[in-house]
Amino acid sequence: MDQPPVATENAGSEVRDKTPRTERGRRTLRKLLDAAAVEFGERGFHEASISAITRRAGTALGSFYTYFDSKDEIFQALVRYMSEQLRDHVTPVVQEAPDAIAAERLGLQSYLGFVREHKEIYRIIDEAEFVDYASYRRHYETTVERIRHRLEGAAKRGDIRPDAGEVHAWAIAGMNVFLGMRYGLWDEAADVDAVAQAANDLLANGLKRN
Repeated sequence: MDQPPVATENAGSEVRDKTPRTERGRRTLRKLLDAAAVEFGERGFHEASISAITRRAGTALGSFYTYFDSKDEIFQALVRYMSEQLRDHVTPVVQEAPDAIAAERLGLQSYLGFVREHKEIYRIIDEAEFVDYASYRRHYETTVERIRHRLEGAAKRGDIRPDAGEVHAWAIAGMNVFLGMRYGLWDEAADVDAVAQAANDLLANGLKRN
């Protein structure tokens, strides 16, 4: 997985790259981001603290400031980090699908599994709307862009309807988000395969009576 870049501005408005250059630095950064996910997920942005994040990460407070200048900055990096984790979790599964419709079913299955393992993602993304709107919007736009790219490629191959594109991608993404909330976040007893199959049938066949 790509390491999220970290850059800050100093008092002279010069951008200073804080991206770690060593494997040890990359491990420390991941520890901080993983700890921040738990801290923000449990306590929310306003109640979370830098000292609590470093305690959870098992790192010195000074290590935090090696990579971030503020709580806002690590939150912004965390939204990007979680988006990349989700991408890396789902994309290989989708790429192995035998056809376009199956790709969306397998992608949803993988997404539901990710949500069950990372329930904090919903709280963090929801809070991003108010804490860092640019990151919030970027998360959804990049997610939809991957779906749109899949659909348009499948349409060109003749696998699905030729007009499949952006609107359809947003519709699929919206469905996935709410199914993730219902069956990933709220109900771990639900059969993920059955949920994904029902949603996939809707994509393939619509709501018309047979």
